[in-house]
Amino acid sequence: MAITHWPVTERPREKLLARGATSLSDAELLAIFLRTGLPGFTAVDLARQLLHEYGSLRALFECDRTRFCAAPGLGPAKYAQLQAVLEMVRRYLHETLHRGDALRNPGDTRNYLSAQLRGRDHEVFACLFLDTRHRVLAFEEVFRGTIDGASVYPREIVKLALSHNAAALIFAHNHPSGICEPSQSDIHLTLRLRDALALVDVRVLDHIIVGEGQPLSLSERGLM
Repeated sequence: MAITHWPVTERPREKLLARGATSLSDAELLAIFLRTGLPGFTAVDLARQLLHEYGSLRALFECDRTRFCAAPGLGPAKYAQLQAVLEMVRRYLHETLHRGDALRNPGDTRNYLSAQLRGRDHEVFACLFLDTRHRVLAFEEVFRGTIDGASVYPREIVKLALSHNAAALIFAHNHPSGICEPSQSDIHLTLRLRDALALVDVRVLDHIIVGEGQPLSLSERGLM
């Protein structure tokens, strides 16, 4: 039965307008994105099939272009539409940080860093540069590859901090494995960078590790 023949209260779009987006299931949200189904399949049926195949919305959204476009009901146009949506989310989170004090709302900071770094198939080390009031000045990815004590140079981070006239920093990097637990190398690197930046009166406020689930804070763990 076509969705247009469903009771109005059960149609995803009408349900969203009446009750809000949080009232919808993952399949219903995906169905609104898909807009149409396939012969014999409504958009909701197709959404459920895709979620069953991929296991989650995140897995579907993070799969590579070739696999995404090969899925029934998807293709290059949907892939381009999805990438635009994801980029709008990243920019929204970035603007949210710039409108206020990131440290008064650590949830926004973690959401932003997760949106930037989660799902990468390689490690990325980044810095969030802050002014004296802890407002965001800039976000920069400074290293890609396997992060260890020898791969991120303190002098380069100090130069970047000075170029942004930063008073404080938050470090962040991702673990492609999905495991957020810090390694000894992560801790050692954080302490080296903290000590180097202290020489130019720049504070290191935290080091966030992004993986599956909630990002991990070295500061909250008492590891820096």
